[in-house]
Amino acid sequence: MPAQSDRLATARPTLVHGRSEERTERNEEYADLFGQAPAVFAALSGPEHVLEAASPAFFDAFTGGRTTTGVPVAELVPELARQGVLDRLDEVYRTGTVYRNRGGHLVLGGRRARREEFYDITYEPRRDAAGRVNGVTVIAVETTAYHHAQLLAAEQRVLLEQIARDAPLSEILTGMAKAIEELSPDMIVSVLLLDPDGRHLRHGTAPRLPGFYNDAIDGIAIGDGVGSCGTAAHRQAPVIVSDIATDPLWEGYRDLAKRAGVAACWSTPIRGSDGRVLGTFAIYHRTPRAPDDQDLALSAAFTRIAALAIERHRAVEASHAAQEREKAAREDLAFVLEASTAIARRPDYADCLERMAQLTVPALAPLCAVHVVERDRVRRIAVAAATRAEEGLLASPGLSSEIDKVVARVLASGTTRTGRIGSRPGGPSAHLGVSGYVCVPLATHGRTFGALTLLATDRPLDGHVVALAEELARRTASSADNARQFTERAGLARDLQAGLLPPELPAVPGATLAAAYHPAGEGLDVGGDFYDVFPLPGDRWALMIGDVCGRGARAATTTGIVRRSARAAARLLSDPAAVVTAINAALTDRAAGEAVGAECFVSLVYGELRHTASHLALNLIRAGHVPPLVRRADGTVEEVAHPGLLLGVGPDPDASPCGVDLYPADSLVLVTDGITEARSAGGELFGEDRLADALGALRTSSPTAEMLLGSISTAVAAFAADATHDDQAVLVLTAT
Repeated sequence: MPAQSDRLATARPTLVHGRSEERTERNEEYADLFGQAPAVFAALSGPEHVLEAASPAFFDAFTGGRTTTGVPVAELVPELARQGVLDRLDEVYRTGTVYRNRGGHLVLGGRRARREEFYDITYEPRRDAAGRVNGVTVIAVETTAYHHAQLLAAEQRVLLEQIARDAPLSEILTGMAKAIEELSPDMIVSVLLLDPDGRHLRHGTAPRLPGFYNDAIDGIAIGDGVGSCGTAAHRQAPVIVSDIATDPLWEGYRDLAKRAGVAACWSTPIRGSDGRVLGTFAIYHRTPRAPDDQDLALSAAFTRIAALAIERHRAVEASHAAQEREKAAREDLAFVLEASTAIARRPDYADCLERMAQLTVPALAPLCAVHVVERDRVRRIAVAAATRAEEGLLASPGLSSEIDKVVARVLASGTTRTGRIGSRPGGPSAHLGVSGYVCVPLATHGRTFGALTLLATDRPLDGHVVALAEELARRTASSADNARQFTERAGLARDLQAGLLPPELPAVPGATLAAAYHPAGEGLDVGGDFYDVFPLPGDRWALMIGDVCGRGARAATTTGIVRRSARAAARLLSDPAAVVTAINAALTDRAAGEAVGAECFVSLVYGELRHTASHLALNLIRAGHVPPLVRRADGTVEEVAHPGLLLGVGPDPDASPCGVDLYPADSLVLVTDGITEARSAGGELFGEDRLADALGALRTSSPTAEMLLGSISTAVAAFAADATHDDQAVLVLTAT
């Protein structure tokens, strides 16, 4: 029977006098208690649980608003039977014991309007005047919203934890969308991300939207009238479209939305901490609908989480990109340093340029050619490729002609050029797959003397490759120019110098030797630096290095006097000090027979070596020369700073020996002051500290004499370049 909207619905009173009055009074009490309350109330009578009275909230929740009473609750709400509610009513009726169930889960509404709700329910027995149970009172408070809030809070915690541990952005966004859709099955969630160009939106996640729909909107332009999301990103404000079929913002996308089965879309811009738009968070519905306050709060909460996830993802990506750039920069620097060091070690001009070509393949490009200007003509001096066959094709007349044209332009302009090389079908460039080139000038002292050409096949030669090629060319040009000067000077002075230096270093048992001599100037004058190593009686060896003041013929004859005196005296005298005294006597005797002011002074390090069971023992005399250095096997460098006077100054050189022991991998390094007094372009001296650093920088436990010599040469060449004003000599002995 119908019930008033503000009173409890009740069953018809029975005809039994007394009981009818009692029931009426009780229903009036129920009405006073629960008529206006939001709580669900139902008074059930008898073992069949006939609905005697109920609150409006009961009918709204369980019967769809039908206020029917006087029938068993199992008939009125049949879905309760399979969910254990009737079993619970039977138990309370039978035992007379109160039962409370917190957070009870009920599925209501039948198949067509199925919904899940949660209640805190109390089942309480009703008793008659005699205390017998004659029914059950049910009081329930809906907790669905609280339950959903708890689940949402838990999902938010999970998402925040994923963000904190830098989970993939797609994983976070998809997890967020699924969590919302699971809690609110009528919602469909989509996230679009702002493209790096700032003008388009890209697919982020939309697990329940059809694939064709996601593909269609991936990359949509931002602008007014571009659906809900494109418009929201353009306006930088939420856009609510409750009916896609009639809203003008969806004019160009209505058919697509209809195919996807969506009828409403609410989109909110995702903003970063700086206020800039990062993307959009959208909620779709299958039927036209406007959002309520709960929907707006849900959208705002998860929009903030999406913003955190996107910003964190971008920060991580930026960090990784910075690390990759730093790594690439370190690799580039290492490549240039290693390559330039390897090139600088080549003393010959052509060798330097050939080595450069070899090092560029395949590090910078698959094909390389180097050209130089010699006697006003351009000559290809080196080519490099992965295979000999490709080198042959690279040197073929057809491709060479195309490269020559590019080289001519670079030599004329002195600037880098890039472009494509036109290829004939079936020609060498087509066969090699040549697609482009970069041609870099080789220049020093303002003069372009050659060109480095790199040819691309499988990948383009970008700005990064061009920059590396230019830096390598710059360094190589300096090394090649030094090598060219060295070659020219050596050729001019070779005959004169041949008598002043040993034709080749002897093989000393238990040691390796390396030496270098680099004259200053243009090589037209014989230098005054010299070194020598020769055997002595008794399985001993003598070694020396010296520097005669001045240059030219006088320096040459003085050098000859020192060498001959040393070799003669050392075979007769067993004391290094006596040998040095004999050399000094020869110099002073010569000076006494010449004009005043014709003195020629000499700095010298003379030593004698003998073998022991465990090491090499040296006795060294230092006469005003650069202090010898000892590089130990562990990389430490020691200076032998024993005092001594220049030779040729007076009759007594005050020579006293100093003992030095060399164990395996220890090295004795002797240099002339052309090394330590080499000057940079700014006039700074190379010095003994840089010399020691060059020796210590060689990170190997077993350096050879040649390796140490190369380290010194590289360091001095890099420091002084073309500012060498004095002869340079180096003699290195390494114990093996």
